Amino acid sequence: MTVSATTAARFVRVVPAAPFTHLVRLTDDTGLFEHARHATVRREHGYCTDDNARGLVVTSREPDPSAEVLRLAEHYLAFLTHAQDSDGAFHNRLDFHRTWTDHPGFGDWWGRALWGLGTAAGRSPVRWIRQEALLAFTRGASCRSADPRAMAFAALGAAELLRADPGNETAAKLLADTTIAIGTPDPDPHWPWPQEKLTYANAALAEALIAAGDLLDDPPALAAGLRMLTWLLTIQLSDGHLSVLPSAGWQRGGPRLRHDQQPIEVAALADACATAAAVTGDHIWPAGVRQSIAWFLGDNDVGQAMWDPATGGGYDGLTLHGPNLNQGAESTLSLISTLQHRTLGEGRGPRARLGHRTAPRGATSTAPTPGP
Repeated sequence: MTVSATTAARFVRVVPAAPFTHLVRLTDDTGLFEHARHATVRREHGYCTDDNARGLVVTSREPDPSAEVLRLAEHYLAFLTHAQDSDGAFHNRLDFHRTWTDHPGFGDWWGRALWGLGTAAGRSPVRWIRQEALLAFTRGASCRSADPRAMAFAALGAAELLRADPGNETAAKLLADTTIAIGTPDPDPHWPWPQEKLTYANAALAEALIAAGDLLDDPPALAAGLRMLTWLLTIQLSDGHLSVLPSAGWQRGGPRLRHDQQPIEVAALADACATAAAVTGDHIWPAGVRQSIAWFLGDNDVGQAMWDPATGGGYDGLTLHGPNLNQGAESTLSLISTLQHRTLGEGRGPRARLGHRTAPRGATSTAPTPGP
């Protein structure tokens, strides 16, 4: 895998820092709104747990968060704790009038909620945020989802917590169970994937196995995750730039479409490549991060930037004719999370992510302390 000349040229310049301006615009004291028309929030569409969980991930990952970013984290944490029921399940949809429109469950939103809570518990510089996130994570992590993708999202949160607290048995058990839920890659070199269809945020499954292999000392899981990620990155390269799978996905043996590419695919690849780089030190993974960042900056199938520097918002999708100019929560969060890897993308070394299992800034021990 090599970086295209276009991508390499782009990285002569400084990659922009992750922008939180549009995230602030999309957030009120309840939480993060889901949709926007261009840069204007669409309040009538309400909020969802999925996006507030992603918001907690990116705000908790900031190495030196501003007071404004910390306030965002507080809002997203409050949203998730409100969404959780006493059994550990989560609501997903809250309308503008603050009424839940669904029943608690264990779909993708459950997994993403645990991803956000585990990241906050392991990485937030604020002690009370770590404590509250740990309580909610522990309650949710006692449950399991029948969906391998939901389990993969939850496992990413478990991995973040284990890096801060290697003795956390709840997180370790969830991570171990996820390797079983994801399954074993197919031996076919042309389709080394555990499922018959690639859908969305596919790299999260590979990243969960890589994290489990590293943190649980499970070489088969690590090898499986790296094999899956290598293939996934390879099939989504076109002339050296990323051309990610579209929203329709790709069925084994079926046609491969290229329209309606979603930023979430690029963000998942960037995260997985950053994790693989930290675990293995292999140079191909920083290249994957560079290609992911470059996709947002315009090194993609149509050669157009996938974000608006004036607003800080990420565009909702890449069509055959250019970007969908709406700047919703998922696309903006995907932009932010990808740019959070900019030090690795610029060749300045991996961001502190794996292999440094020290306490978060301000903590007195490696284990987040529960309780008031």
